Amino acid sequence: MNRVVDLDELRVLLARHARPDMNTTIEGVLISKVEQRTAPTTSMSGTVLALIAQGAKQMALGDRVYEYRAGQYLVASVDLPVTGRFTQASADAPALGFGLVLHSAMVAELLLQAAPGDLPPLTGPTPSGLLVSDAPDELGDAVIRLLRLLDRPRDATVLAPLIKREILWRLLTGEQGAAVRQLGLADSSLSHIARAVRWIRDHFAQPFRVEELARLTGMSVSAFYRNFQAVTAMSPIQFQKQIRLQEARLLLATHPNDVTGVGIRVGYESLSQFSREYRRQFGVPPSQDATRLRGTIRAEVPAVV
Repeated sequence: MNRVVDLDELRVLLARHARPDMNTTIEGVLISKVEQRTAPTTSMSGTVLALIAQGAKQMALGDRVYEYRAGQYLVASVDLPVTGRFTQASADAPALGFGLVLHSAMVAELLLQAAPGDLPPLTGPTPSGLLVSDAPDELGDAVIRLLRLLDRPRDATVLAPLIKREILWRLLTGEQGAAVRQLGLADSSLSHIARAVRWIRDHFAQPFRVEELARLTGMSVSAFYRNFQAVTAMSPIQFQKQIRLQEARLLLATHPNDVTGVGIRVGYESLSQFSREYRRQFGVPPSQDATRLRGTIRAEVPAVV
């Protein structure tokens, strides 16, 4: 049985190197430090590993709610619209989290290098796009060694890529290995759904038929719908609505006096429908939210860290 990671040094490293924009000097490594509980906010998850060292966070994907706290990690294997909030965080004990952006090419490279039998065969249904597990000490140890390199920039150039590969390998051989593995397989069901997700994100303002997306993924309509629900916890139409509303909120930050125009740009033909669905999603009508959002900018970091 795996021992749970020792969090003491991890907390010290995260607190020392946390910055407001969450970025670090090592590409793809993120650090989150939050000093108070937060209201629910919507954003995209990114494809990322998030390991919590202190505090707790709640993440909603469709009708599924995930909670992860100190000593647990979450993997987002598809970039999904999520709603998250920190449930344990204070000035004395801030929520501290580590993030590592996951790239399908690096996962695919590791899979090619693995010897036959090193990884169990893929079985069972298509995994969810979000999963939470307890972090074993092997994973935590690799994360700590990667963060130590923030104090040794000369070593980081050579050693950081090696430790990132080790972290990926720990994910591939851990409880969430099936989901991470499918991220690197071009013909996996998760990769097919990720292709449909990208299409919806790129064409969110356009109407579409589920049959067309099924054809894009090479699946039957029934298989596509079943796998899409398994990964995203939403139907394709519900997913498109989430993307439209998130994009509308971003546009309102820079166009606060053009609610009608924003609604049209994201694909709504009816202003009343746009206002109704926006209020249901964000708790206030778009005109009121636009005033509060005026001048804000989009955060280019994954929401789950």
